[in-house]
Amino acid sequence: MKKSTGILSLVALFFSNVSNANNLVISNVDLNGQNTTTNFTMINLDVSWSNSWRTSVGPSNWDAVWIFAKYRLKTSDVWNHATLHYVDGTGSGDGHTEPVNSNISSSNDNGAGGSYGVFIHRTADMTQGNVSYPGAQLRWDYGADGLADADSVEICVFGIEMVYVPQANFFIGDGAATNGQFETGLTGVPYLVTSEAALILGGAGGAVGNNNTTGQLAPVDDFNDVTSQNLPAAFPKGFNDFYIMKYELSQEQYVAFMNKLTRNQQSIRMLADALGEFMQNNATSTTPTNRNGVKIMDNTSALVPRVYGNDLDDDDVFGENIDGQSIACNWMSTQDALAYLDWSGLRPITELEYEKTCRGTLAAVAGEFAWGTVGIIGATSITSPGATNELADVASNCVYNNAGGVAGPLRVGQFAEAASTRPNAGAGYYGVMDLSGNLWEFCISTGVASGRAFTGSHGDGVLDANGLRTNTDWPNNTTSPGYCLRGASWANTPAGSLYTISGRQYGSWVSTVNTRYASTTCRGGRTAP
Repeated sequence: MKKSTGILSLVALFFSNVSNANNLVISNVDLNGQNTTTNFTMINLDVSWSNSWRTSVGPSNWDAVWIFAKYRLKTSDVWNHATLHYVDGTGSGDGHTEPVNSNISSSNDNGAGGSYGVFIHRTADMTQGNVSYPGAQLRWDYGADGLADADSVEICVFGIEMVYVPQANFFIGDGAATNGQFETGLTGVPYLVTSEAALILGGAGGAVGNNNTTGQLAPVDDFNDVTSQNLPAAFPKGFNDFYIMKYELSQEQYVAFMNKLTRNQQSIRMLADALGEFMQNNATSTTPTNRNGVKIMDNTSALVPRVYGNDLDDDDVFGENIDGQSIACNWMSTQDALAYLDWSGLRPITELEYEKTCRGTLAAVAGEFAWGTVGIIGATSITSPGATNELADVASNCVYNNAGGVAGPLRVGQFAEAASTRPNAGAGYYGVMDLSGNLWEFCISTGVASGRAFTGSHGDGVLDANGLRTNTDWPNNTTSPGYCLRGASWANTPAGSLYTISGRQYGSWVSTVNTRYASTTCRGGRTAP
């Protein structure tokens, strides 16, 4: 994630920029072209990132950056989500300026021509490489946000690397009789998803069954060989196209999020509440635990929000190259993950979308991992620990069972190299990283009513006063779970099927609302415009 910050006014400008460890850089941010008649101004920015691609064969997809903005009045500590102008993706008459060889698109999120962010991506095929888009302009409809023409504001622009998953048929379940995975009826054969139409879960015939005959699920789904449930048409099944985060959430991204909340919201989203304390499942951790270096760096006044930073080496010098900014962010509860996704304009993904992201359009292989084979090579050592170039040994494609004795997650996407094959990189079919191993990921479950009520609504960038997501169709995990865990983590072993694409041991996972684990993180998505 990248944030670019500046003290800005709708009439007077100053800006600065910051870069990101995954080489996503949003720079040269300023405002101009103010229109006081229709109350908009242009956000100018340059965007560049590494390991980009677009292909019209095979996966037929591309990577992109989701860009959104936050602003605050200079007289306030409260950050608000900026309303960008809705674009239809044609590049004509939408108010944005697209750099050469790029496309900017979004959704009509508020129904009145306003979007919570935009996607930018290539328009022409290219193999994996670097892209640079100088001179991009985003139309900010500040009038829709209640701002006056002469208000003086500070604005931050953020970006998250995403991957486009095209519309296509795909299989769920891989035919192995393990961990309650999906099957066609009672046959043990993988189920082919061919549309977004409603599905029958449980029973025989053409229904989507699960093979929980040996009681492997914890807890069990509420559908089985006898009892059926309906999965509504509105539930995102993965057939239609969508975007998903290329990487698991990094610790740098979570720091950026925490630094844009009110003090009360911060207190809910992290138990650490005193200077020098680290992110954990308590408020007493004064040393990094399980490789999480997120730390309170300023808590001088109870009247203003705390300031967080990355300090994995615990030397009180924040943001050094070895401070773990690019390590996947653990010690997250479901509510932490949901809050981040709502705040950024994304949404949770479903467990069906997870399987499609891993497997793509290929036939299912029993016991396969996210990279499409049944072979798994765990990391045994890492070099440059905590640095932006942290790297596991070259033979590995996954982190499990405490890689080389390193008790925690590794840098996101670190198995991918320029010449990597999909199995070498540990990548899903569409190029998404770390889907098997590193950290467990929360997905919407099909195995409980509260999960099936999910309709795929996007976050609107606004949390409630307590730092909670506000989407009513997202399971709240307080009265019923609605989430599952997929992909396993650094703390597990590859025995069984925890790391496999179709393993569902925690298909209807239950946890207390704010319990945080050293093995859980966040990855979200968004329905394609």
